[in-house]
Amino acid sequence: MRRKAIQDLIKWKSSEERKPLVLKGARQVGKTWLMKEFGKACYESFVYFNFDEEEELKSIFETNKNPQRIIELLSLIVEKKIIPGKTLIIFDEIQECPSALNALKYFKEKASEYHVIAAGSLLGTLLAQPKSYPVGMINLLNIYPMTFEEFLEATDTFLYTYYCNIKKEQPIESLFHTRLLEAYHYYLIIGGMPECVASWIKQKDPAMVSKIQRELIAIYENDFSKHNGKVNSGRILMVFRSIASQLAKANEKFMYGAVREGGRARDFEEAIEWLVSAGILNRVYNVSKMEHPLPAFDKLDQFKLFFFDTGLLKSMAGIDNSAILLKSDYQFKGPLTENFVLQQLRGQFQVEPRYFSDKNSEIDFVLQFGTEIIPVEVKSGEDKSAPSFKRYISDQKPQYALRFSKRGYRQDGRVTNVPLYLVGKVDAMVMRGDV
Repeated sequence: MRRKAIQDLIKWKSSEERKPLVLKGARQVGKTWLMKEFGKACYESFVYFNFDEEEELKSIFETNKNPQRIIELLSLIVEKKIIPGKTLIIFDEIQECPSALNALKYFKEKASEYHVIAAGSLLGTLLAQPKSYPVGMINLLNIYPMTFEEFLEATDTFLYTYYCNIKKEQPIESLFHTRLLEAYHYYLIIGGMPECVASWIKQKDPAMVSKIQRELIAIYENDFSKHNGKVNSGRILMVFRSIASQLAKANEKFMYGAVREGGRARDFEEAIEWLVSAGILNRVYNVSKMEHPLPAFDKLDQFKLFFFDTGLLKSMAGIDNSAILLKSDYQFKGPLTENFVLQQLRGQFQVEPRYFSDKNSEIDFVLQFGTEIIPVEVKSGEDKSAPSFKRYISDQKPQYALRFSKRGYRQDGRVTNVPLYLVGKVDAMVMRGDV
């Protein structure tokens, strides 16, 4: 399987401003595999150290601050010379050794010729506390589950080739439209967790994929119970388990009272921050105005929480695969589609997506492209636009307006209808037109 993040790692390697790199992302999204593949492909060799498996490593960093001495000791452990620029140094599960995380600043200050990359489970929660890591001394890279595009390349290379060649305003033949929609349905079921995708490629057994998804959810819940920080692990678990029911509500806005009767912000806001920092939940704020700059109009007390992987959300919501494949109008179809769209949009725009909702109207997502504000409507089928979306376009006449649905790629007046399977290409294809 190929991951787009490899290109980010290659850019990091060649950058004159390179600092030790820390990969953030939820457990099991493929950080370890990515670091090792990068080491194999782009360096003469790599050395791998796991602080969760090798307890004795911790003493090296707890007793030494000189990076040259640290390199010397690490070389002795692996019985291999670590050559600046030619050997990639990988620190995995680095959250288990705060001294090693802190030591990254010494590599930046005194040994920048060495290429160091690190990752760890729940590292985002640690990095959310500025005192716990060397601020300004490291580069950060977010790693997410596989996108639909990566999934398609891994599962159907012929269809992926066609997908890559789709240009702006190009009609998509019905045969390929049908096949790409089928691949989209498979992605809703399997999701982007590398273990699930690999299992599907190897065995084509949906029962095995479902089993892996349940196991992954259990792993995350187990992580909460092992959490020893200031945030109550029971409340983290309660928020986590409420996400499917929160999204099933009419307006999807997160309600503290839906987690526990009588629940208030002060009871659960720290748990939410923890889950967002861990990369498990994606938070989308409501904005008071659909104007540039979007973040200036965030309503910090009004937001939706989506899951970081659509396949895992499908599993948590208990949706049967047949409901998705038979295209029936099943309950939760809308929220699952919105979760997919958000997952594909992440990272395409400098400003993360928002949504707009007031007493009179609701816009599913709001994007910022330069100074342009783009209204987005998400349809799980081929439905026509909602009144709020139409009214905004009629009143504001935005340069871009997007409708994601199962319809083909077409221009409807001011609205560009983008098939759901092309959400991951929308920035390059629709706005920039350089695909």
